[in-house]
Amino acid sequence: MKFVCSLFRVPVDHHVQVARAAEEAGFEAVALSDRIAHVESVSTKFPYTEDGSRPWLAEDEFPDVWVATAMMAAVTTRLRFLQAVYVLPARDPFSVARSLGTLARMSNHRVSLGFGVGWMREEFDLMGRNFERRGARSDEMIELMRKLWTGESVDHRGEFFDIEGIRMRPAVKEPIPILCSGESEAALRRAARLAGGWIPPISMVTPEDLLAPLETLRAYRREAGRAGEPFDVYWTPLAGWRDEESSALEALGVSHVFASPWAFDEVGSLDLEQRCAAIEDFGRTIIRSANADSR
Repeated sequence: MKFVCSLFRVPVDHHVQVARAAEEAGFEAVALSDRIAHVESVSTKFPYTEDGSRPWLAEDEFPDVWVATAMMAAVTTRLRFLQAVYVLPARDPFSVARSLGTLARMSNHRVSLGFGVGWMREEFDLMGRNFERRGARSDEMIELMRKLWTGESVDHRGEFFDIEGIRMRPAVKEPIPILCSGESEAALRRAARLAGGWIPPISMVTPEDLLAPLETLRAYRREAGRAGEPFDVYWTPLAGWRDEESSALEALGVSHVFASPWAFDEVGSLDLEQRCAAIEDFGRTIIRSANADSR
């Protein structure tokens, strides 16, 4: 089992040191949350809480994921980086492809794209994007960005983008892993067709919650002719990590677990020393134990 350190609600000025501590503790990766801006008045309901409220505060910090990743990649050598999750269709594919492709090359390909289609209409209004067509826009963006990452001249004709003779460098030297989030039929089909992994929503709090969507994913991957390809599954144990669940999760196909060694602390309640100590303790008591059990 591989562990991913979530940076949700971690102050931005802690990120660099936390990344160093996570690498030393044996984490596979760190994950950044993404919000374009805090919209104070929101009519759209968050789909994964009972009352539709957002599980973050106006005071929480959401740094630019590419700038933050570049800073952390510069002080680490093995640690990987992903987003959980990046609101892809609210952006443009050219800026994302350039930032992500540059990061991939400069970090020795230690970056993945973890994306979702988004849920907050107000965020799309802010960016001038069509909320209703965000799924189709995501599909086309993935197709176009993969073309751009080759470094070759790109011609593309689609619903959202129409380009001819466009070349973007630096080209990537190996494919950038793409992970898709969501639980709807459309999201699962998207993950099966276009992605190399799936990030379930945080509402799936037990391994049993994963059974039905994973079976659906397997069926869709067979339809897409991708049944034999590697496919990562990420999961967030909101109740905390339990060693006894490890075998069951691996049998389901779960490859990565998101972890917050400090749980959901109040904003700013931990100083940097306490946060790094929690990471070190998690590595010593959980990661090493899980790795020993897998041998």
